[in-house]
Amino acid sequence: MSVQTLHKLAPMNWTNELVKIAPRIAEEGRACDAEKRYVGANIALLREHGFLELAVPLELGGGGLSRLELAAMLRTVAHHCSATALVLAMHTHTVAAATWRWHNQKAPVDGLLKRVAAERLQLLSSGGSDWLTGSGTAEKVDGGYKVNGRKIFASGAPSADLFMTGAVEETADGPTALQFGIPVRSTGISIVENWDTLGMRGTASHSVKLDEVFVADAAIAARRPSGLWHPSFHLISMVAFPLIYAVYTGIAEAARDIALTMASRKRSADVVDAVGRMDTELTATRIAHRSMIAFAETSPPGAETTNTIFMHRALVARSAIKTVELAMIAAGGEGYFRSTGLERLFRDIQAARFHPLQDGPQQKLAGRVALGLPIDG
Repeated sequence: MSVQTLHKLAPMNWTNELVKIAPRIAEEGRACDAEKRYVGANIALLREHGFLELAVPLELGGGGLSRLELAAMLRTVAHHCSATALVLAMHTHTVAAATWRWHNQKAPVDGLLKRVAAERLQLLSSGGSDWLTGSGTAEKVDGGYKVNGRKIFASGAPSADLFMTGAVEETADGPTALQFGIPVRSTGISIVENWDTLGMRGTASHSVKLDEVFVADAAIAARRPSGLWHPSFHLISMVAFPLIYAVYTGIAEAARDIALTMASRKRSADVVDAVGRMDTELTATRIAHRSMIAFAETSPPGAETTNTIFMHRALVARSAIKTVELAMIAAGGEGYFRSTGLERLFRDIQAARFHPLQDGPQQKLAGRVALGLPIDG
């Protein structure tokens, strides 16, 4: 094997690359939050430095990182800009799911993965708006479908290349959700710039409108009954959420570091107490997230795995939010100033509440599994 081939099959040292660009990511992230604009320059920088292909297997030209390594990378990026990390996570988990299918199911997704690596494509997920029920309509026409719909929370939409989404077809067997990928710049696709939010302002998680978009039959990757758990969603749950919640773990760590610097100048009894509580909650966050990743790495996708992942997701979210709240208390009034960066992290961490499965649905799923009831119900 040649030296060139060996070099190509060596994992990229993302830590070295991130050190080079981290100050620029942090500075741009601060400006984008203040000006309520997309962190597009940061995503372009990450694209340039090879971060978009990190989840692609080495054999297909990518970075070859494991999901454990991907989570560590996303957590670290979040220390510098949480919005940038979340956009990167939404792309990365979609690529990582395709990689899992290629490794474990011999699925014919190598063409997509090779394109992500060679062309440094950014994948856009409609995620939350296409959960079990799906959204939008698909009408059968000659050679494919005409699709209409509006997809919410499409993080990173302005710079994305391929839209991984779906729509619901009314069939004789009932509503059927179709899953497919289409170029973001397809005729009939437009971005509705409605992302004006408390936190994560830089993600540009706008709505994407599909108006009479043609999707060829060959582009339909999967069909599933609308509203029911399907193997594809067990896979998504297992792969995506340890990566998404790596971002929130990183936000909690960043908030703790800022607060500790401020608290070290005071050291009153109340401050010492707040710091102790903060570090305890951060430890709970880290333990829950590490356990989440470890479980996902060693378990097959299925109802039991999904239930365990979402219980971990609830624990990570709860402890991460509490960590940042306590960071505000430990920092005192100084943390209220936007110049410290802590106020921004307090706003950004709130987004951890809103990804699937939120508290109510998660608790119902856990209860049904514990009682031996079907999860569809």
